Amino acid sequence: MSRTGTPPHIREMTLSDCPRVAEIRVRGWQRAYQGLMPRAYLDGLDVATELPRRRAHFERAEGTDVVNLVAESAGEVVGWACHGPYRGGEPRAEDAGGAGDAELYALYVDPDRTGHGVGRALLGTSVGRCAVAGRGRMLLWVLRENAGARRFYERAGFAADGTEEPCEVAGVEVPEVRYARPLTG
Repeated sequence: MSRTGTPPHIREMTLSDCPRVAEIRVRGWQRAYQGLMPRAYLDGLDVATELPRRRAHFERAEGTDVVNLVAESAGEVVGWACHGPYRGGEPRAEDAGGAGDAELYALYVDPDRTGHGVGRALLGTSVGRCAVAGRGRMLLWVLRENAGARRFYERAGFAADGTEEPCEVAGVEVPEVRYARPLTG
């Protein structure tokens, strides 16, 4: 539920949403990764630098299987999610002939709106769309030390599948853990 007690409205992102999405992503990183990534790196993030990246990512996604969604509350964009085909290689053998696996590439909520159902609504919509599209599983990557995000995904039916990847940010290792959730059966 939003602050007004009504669920956020989830819709397809438009190019005009890019400035707000850039702001949400930057502020989201600065809040969520505090203590997990170098402070100087997080402090150096800014919307002016992020905005052209968001526009480029959005424009590249047009006409592909990549889906960008935003959550609106009281006419304001308060969250963003992006999903599409899994980028980690070939679909699993049991998915042969199907749509393969999906990946949640991003999920960010305005830090002032966390805990109000925005993330849950975005994730639910992404999961539902991928299930309808015939995807076998949804996968995502989360920082190993990000306990809050891990709890969020676990409550939504995701589980760590034992796959980890090294990730380095500004010379500091911040390993990621892969989570998976079946979408069929």
